[in-house]
Amino acid sequence: MDAVFDRRSVLLGGVAVALSGCAPEAADASEGQWATSPFRRISDAEWRRRLGDASWRVLRHEGTEQPFSSRLNDERRRGVFVCKGCALPLFQSAWKYDSGTGWPSFFRVIEVNIGTKTDRRIGIPRTEYHCARCLGHQGHLFMDGPPPTGRRYCNNGAALTFRPA
Repeated sequence: MDAVFDRRSVLLGGVAVALSGCAPEAADASEGQWATSPFRRISDAEWRRRLGDASWRVLRHEGTEQPFSSRLNDERRRGVFVCKGCALPLFQSAWKYDSGTGWPSFFRVIEVNIGTKTDRRIGIPRTEYHCARCLGHQGHLFMDGPPPTGRRYCNNGAALTFRPA
């Protein structure tokens, strides 16, 4: 009987260790120029009021919108894409391309305006990126984009606002 109990303990311990790897990692933008941003002191209820339900779920709770649901997929004008939470510029329109995924995609980002963390929610590690000023979730970075960077910043349209040039 002791051998069964020991195996069970080992298995349960292994599961606990594996699940601990799924815990969310803290955002890496706690230091630097945006560390004291007033956007970081806004309550969740106030964010929900400001953003509406869809953008609030994406920006504040790391949700994902349905593919092909954002009007920004078809945005082709010159301008800049900014964080919907705090209007921090993230992408130039010249960096946008059609990845065929159903989400606005970019091959370059204004790097000083984002932070990253490892997201393990689907069981494999992915690089999540967020606005450095308000910590709003934007999307995920993949290394299957076009030249010259080979990067695909796969963004939720609900997390962005487009400002024409």
